[in-house]
Amino acid sequence: MTPSRTTRLERGRNALGPALELVHTGRAPTRAVLTAELGVTRATAGAVAAELEALGLITVDSRPGGAAGAQGRPSHRLAVDAGGPVVLAAQVHADGFRAALVGLGGRIVATAPGCQDVPADPGHVLAAVVEAGAGLLAESGRRCVGAGLAVPSAVAEPEGTALNPLHLAWPVGAPVRELFREAVRDAGILPGTPGSPGTPGSPGSPGGPAVFAGNDVNLAALAEHRHGAGRGARDLLVVATGHRGVGGALVLDGRLHTGSSGLALEVGHLTVNPDGRPCHCGNRGCLDVEADPLAFVTAAGRDPGPEVSLLQRSRDLLRTEYGDPAVRSAAHLLVARLGLGLAGLVNILNPDRIVLGGLYQDLLKADPERLRAVVAERSLWGRSGSVPVLECALDHNSLVGAAELAWQPVLDDPLGTLAG
Repeated sequence: MTPSRTTRLERGRNALGPALELVHTGRAPTRAVLTAELGVTRATAGAVAAELEALGLITVDSRPGGAAGAQGRPSHRLAVDAGGPVVLAAQVHADGFRAALVGLGGRIVATAPGCQDVPADPGHVLAAVVEAGAGLLAESGRRCVGAGLAVPSAVAEPEGTALNPLHLAWPVGAPVRELFREAVRDAGILPGTPGSPGTPGSPGSPGGPAVFAGNDVNLAALAEHRHGAGRGARDLLVVATGHRGVGGALVLDGRLHTGSSGLALEVGHLTVNPDGRPCHCGNRGCLDVEADPLAFVTAAGRDPGPEVSLLQRSRDLLRTEYGDPAVRSAAHLLVARLGLGLAGLVNILNPDRIVLGGLYQDLLKADPERLRAVVAERSLWGRSGSVPVLECALDHNSLVGAAELAWQPVLDDPLGTLAG
């Protein structure tokens, strides 16, 4: 083989990961765009696309129709393979758990919810969510190439421990990634022998898939940045309230910012009412207890009740009873507290976009301009230039983000991860 031929092959192989990420995130819908984005020749881009297709990751439409008025030969269309491999994504929250199979492109293939009281033993609930995921895999017959877990807690790295699962009865420092790894191993979901190189649970280890865990809002931000309302943003702030508490996440220059050890952006513990409710953290008046679903239901004078989750109860009130003065007043109170917190974050972080999730999506829908006005009025950058405030675009974005963690080794090295 000539040196020039060898060089072309090496260049194409090195481009596999970047090419797959471009298709995965929807930034290379055609081979022509892929060629331009990679900065390679048309022949190299064609060889890269063919290799990814042979791995079962993408499809190449060799009979595309040209756009109306387009000049020259139409380019081949590229898409993720709808029948390709999947990863197992799992989420645990205060009202239960959900398992899902997620393909490339952030597409959820199947889900299995589990609504129950989350026990104090994290190993028990993680075994249950993995069992649900194993059932989905058995029904689908799909190949699983990784697993990711989202939890309502800061997850310390590199240990993979849940440092503050405040709304679960789990012990502080629970080794959630290791417990998740053990459950995945015991279920036989991923290849590998315990203790061998490439065994699931050794993130980034060569030779096999890995198991990951992360904070649920961090993972929601990752998903929204790659596939949802945050696409195209350079500095993206995501703030959400789910079943209990408030979480935040930041994408800086296109990368998830987790701080030196995975604990960045604990926005739930910003003080927004100094004389407010006691918080689990020992402070008083934190966003976590002043602007979550429990705070909203209580402010509206409603009994939270055990019938449905607090999140669902809150959403139902906003969607069906917003005309009730008590509900409207409670919504305005939450907007004032949230707006104060967001304004402080805007002053510090100067994001180019804010995306809101959970109950905050419904607050934004109920009165779109009120929250934006509070943020603009109280923040320096909001006054000098409007910061877009948008709703999350993805259903189950924490699950999609957990899947992104599991897909990352494949995005980094498709051939080394999947071949053989």
